[in-house]
Amino acid sequence: MSLDILLVIDGNSLIHRAFHALPLLSNSKGVFTNAAYGFTTMLMKVLNEEQPGLVTVAFDKGKKTFRNEQYADYKGTRKATPDELRPQFLLVKDILKAMRIPYFELEGYEADDLIGTITTQGESMGLNIRILTGDRDALQLVSPKTKVMLTRKGITEIELFDEGKVWDRFGIHPHQIIDLKALQGDTSDNIPGVPGIGEKTAAVLIKEYGQVEEVIRNLDHLSPRHQKLLRGHEDQALLSKSLATIVKDVPMEIDLSQCSWRGPDYPKLLDVFNDLEFKTLIKQIIEGSRKSKKSKEAKSDLPPVKTYRVGYQTITDPRELPDILTKINKAGQVALSLEGSRNQGVTGMALAFDDSEVLLLPSEAMDALGLELLQSLCEDPQIKKYFHNAKNAIWLLHRQGITLRNLAGDTMVAAYLLNPTAANYDLTDIALEHLGIVLPVEGTMAWAAAADAILRLAPALHQKLQAREEDRLYEEVELPLISVLANMEIAGITVDQQQLKEISAELQEAIEALATLIHHLAGEEFNINSTRQLGQILFDKLKLPVYKKTKTGYSTDAEVLEKLAEEHEIVSVLLEYRQLTKLKSTYADGLAALVDPQTKRLHSTFHQTVTATGRLSSAEPNLQNIPIRLESGRRIRKVFVPRQRGNLILTADYSQIELRILAHVSQDASFLDAFRQGQDIHTRTASEVFGVSMDEVTPQLRGRAKAVNFGIVYGISDFGLARDLRVSRKEAKSYIDSYFARCPGIQNYIHRVIQEAKEQGYVTTLLNRRRYLPELFSSNYNIRSFGERAAMNTPIQGTAADIIKMAMVRVHQELREQDLKAKMVLQVHDELIFDVPEQEVEKLAALVRQYMESALQMDVPLVVDIKIGPNWYDKRPL
Repeated sequence: MSLDILLVIDGNSLIHRAFHALPLLSNSKGVFTNAAYGFTTMLMKVLNEEQPGLVTVAFDKGKKTFRNEQYADYKGTRKATPDELRPQFLLVKDILKAMRIPYFELEGYEADDLIGTITTQGESMGLNIRILTGDRDALQLVSPKTKVMLTRKGITEIELFDEGKVWDRFGIHPHQIIDLKALQGDTSDNIPGVPGIGEKTAAVLIKEYGQVEEVIRNLDHLSPRHQKLLRGHEDQALLSKSLATIVKDVPMEIDLSQCSWRGPDYPKLLDVFNDLEFKTLIKQIIEGSRKSKKSKEAKSDLPPVKTYRVGYQTITDPRELPDILTKINKAGQVALSLEGSRNQGVTGMALAFDDSEVLLLPSEAMDALGLELLQSLCEDPQIKKYFHNAKNAIWLLHRQGITLRNLAGDTMVAAYLLNPTAANYDLTDIALEHLGIVLPVEGTMAWAAAADAILRLAPALHQKLQAREEDRLYEEVELPLISVLANMEIAGITVDQQQLKEISAELQEAIEALATLIHHLAGEEFNINSTRQLGQILFDKLKLPVYKKTKTGYSTDAEVLEKLAEEHEIVSVLLEYRQLTKLKSTYADGLAALVDPQTKRLHSTFHQTVTATGRLSSAEPNLQNIPIRLESGRRIRKVFVPRQRGNLILTADYSQIELRILAHVSQDASFLDAFRQGQDIHTRTASEVFGVSMDEVTPQLRGRAKAVNFGIVYGISDFGLARDLRVSRKEAKSYIDSYFARCPGIQNYIHRVIQEAKEQGYVTTLLNRRRYLPELFSSNYNIRSFGERAAMNTPIQGTAADIIKMAMVRVHQELREQDLKAKMVLQVHDELIFDVPEQEVEKLAALVRQYMESALQMDVPLVVDIKIGPNWYDKRPL
């Protein structure tokens, strides 16, 4: 630490820069945080690099200063502070308090004036000053003792100005910056200057005459052009200089001894960061502390952050097993932290079952002793089990031949329900957020502390879920679903690898034929996969209209090609080429690489804690995204076959579930009547919107009504509908207007749900799943519009997700209770896929229909379409 360095920070400048440099961020409570996060990131970076002995921050206070008395329009062109930014000044001040950095502000003066006063005082004390700002006005303060660190390019780059750098950049001395502004003015502060004089001319005049007063005094000696510009504006130039001059003696007592920096109050700072959900900064502090502890040579001056520690006992003696089981049975609960992999199974574990006891079984104990204990605990239905990521634990137990019974809690899933838009749900982050403890990350202590944290987190998270009335959703849907998903992953789905090879070969043949046609239409051969070369062909050679450019040239993304599709035949061929190329690489070839060599099946991973709406997603492979609009895409489904001869693939798909939910939540009379009568909703909508009888609805009209129905659910605009239907915006608007006129309940629902979301800050599904929407309060139209669309759609899409999850849980339980050999193997959006012996088809179909259609009672019936076939593609209605 350099005791003679005083770091002075322009708080307003840095906060504004951070706000505009970063996308709009918020925590799970809907509090906007991007400016506070960016400011803190810059501050910590500079503190680490400069190692100052003294630090302070200056802020503006109030909108009006003494300069407004001199010139009423001073800063008059500045836009009002955005609503998303205003509260973040208080957040920054809370952070500064936790960092033990004093800040100053004074009514009637700007931050610049406080910085000027602090700098002058610091120089008189022999200190070396560093001013961190984004405002070039501060360059007038540069001196042999003072340097200005000017922020560039967002929050990452800083340019250091000393006297030489100011001369190199402007050709004048730092104190002459005010004379420069007197002539050229400053649009950001609305300082008028002299009309027609820019930076270069101003610099030439100041370099020759030293200051603006001398320029005016020598007006008759200036060139005719300069005389013409200046004459009549002399008073304006002098006023501009006064406005640009930083005050160096504000009437405020500033004691720089208060600015001696001893480092942050780490417990308080971690609390603030935790509340704001600055997980990256939390990790920086913790990691910096750990490095500091390990190495005396480490640059970080961080004191050790207090890491959570627990007392634990290592168990290696089999004779201790009966006593352990007795204690855990008495406690009636146990939290488990398992080590291992899905290939190896469990290689070690830690157990916590009351406030004081944690047991550790290392890898050398995971033989007969560890496995006997693990099996006794996990298969005992009387003992409640708690995990973090229980689905992974079920996989590990499965490798050991152990079945988990009485899963009572999963802290990862509970944390997800409380904050469905978090970046991750690591145990360390959740323990810090909800318990205020920093978990160790390595060694046996980390292992033991993890089990203890899970045991403490489980009731804490459950209490928060109860307060938000999400406890039933957790207990009756999300928690039992964990076992369902684990069983689906373990079961996997069989893939016909020979068919995959054949489809890959057919796709390659089609891709090559399309490439030949593209080259023919282009009149030359080129690399179709090169954006640069494709851009040259489309826009330079074929002269197609340019819709979008990137830093490296023309954009040829899907959106651009869709717009160009009717301009030239080559574009539609290119779109098909890209679709087939993706099909081949991602699915025909990609799936083959992921088939388990032992089971010959795909074991996709189903993610329960990813989407904000509650929908499941899948990965490795992602089976939710197989494109089915193209026949070649639908054919990929042919390769998904039963696991053995005599089995069939049965699919159960909710019919128009989102529109049925929309009918229920909106209570629109037309929608309710259509679904109650069992009418096709798109035909009914076409009949009403286009003013024809249902018998007269053509496939084209039905298709347009379908686009309107689903477009309304997703908040489509007339522009978006026009693009999708390839009609004019006027025509698209007439469809939407007619739709709302005939279905007023839908329009009322949309207005109501958006208004409620703005009042509450969040929306909920019918099962009370909650999603916060800070975007609703953005001053940015596009961001706010996204928030409104999410407010409309989340209750519908989220309820659909809740319904199919409930159905999965109930069907899975029934399969077990009836001891059926059929297995649920996939879930894709609103569809469940089963691998079923032929003799069980009727029984399975009946129970699947029963539990899917009765998953949630609504004012319209849920309807399920069930099909059967030799694979996922070739199916017939059952």
